[in-house]
Amino acid sequence: MRFLFLGDVVGKPGYSAVLDRAVGLKEQHRLDALVINAENAADGSGLMPRQYRRLIESGVDAITMGDHLYRRAEIIPVLEKSQRIVKPANYPTDASGRTWVIVPTPAGRLGVISILGRVFMRPVDCPFTAIDRALEDMAGQTDAILVDVHAEATSDKQTIARYLDGRVTAVLGTHTHVPTADAHVMAGGTAMQCDVGMCGPYDSIIGRDVGRVTKTTMTFEPCHFHVATRDVRLCGAIVESNEDGLAISIERFEESIDRS
Repeated sequence: MRFLFLGDVVGKPGYSAVLDRAVGLKEQHRLDALVINAENAADGSGLMPRQYRRLIESGVDAITMGDHLYRRAEIIPVLEKSQRIVKPANYPTDASGRTWVIVPTPAGRLGVISILGRVFMRPVDCPFTAIDRALEDMAGQTDAILVDVHAEATSDKQTIARYLDGRVTAVLGTHTHVPTADAHVMAGGTAMQCDVGMCGPYDSIIGRDVGRVTKTTMTFEPCHFHVATRDVRLCGAIVESNEDGLAISIERFEESIDRS
């Protein structure tokens, strides 16, 4: 199986780029599946139902979220009904949403899990216990498994990746919006990258207008951090797996979007 995971989709620039390129990316890179993290799609925070529908209609196979999961309350009915979007698996059991999904692809069944880290993050349940529980529930139903680790600290992401080495196809990080240069296949056959980067404007401060972020940082005067608009890129990782569901390769993905 060959799939592309795109990191945090930020605001209209990132969202529009995914809509425009989803089909083309699948054809160009011979992808069996396209998975995205869309927790920042709605003006930089959360996801709206209409955005969810358009993303799926455009060719996105599954969507992961993160700590902004419920920033837009309108998405809750979608989380309760859809089999294409997941909440973090270590959120409370009673929280709306699925802890894992399995989507069909031309090469087999792809399982998708999202997990939140705990270092510098809002308190959540143990990610290791949550992942173990999800993997047990999915046993025998998948041909490959992607785990999105939504976390601040690289140490958090690396620890979870090492814990899962040989048990899943890929452990790919999101949340910090900055791609890391550590993409590799670990000894047990699991591909990992601490952060795959964001889909959005890179002439920015993690997707937000530079001037507004800088002013608030220097003066402490609050203002809304508008999503920036320039130098839009799609960033992620392409993973290829074998018949055993283990990774045989991972490559960093980056594509500039011409908005001229």
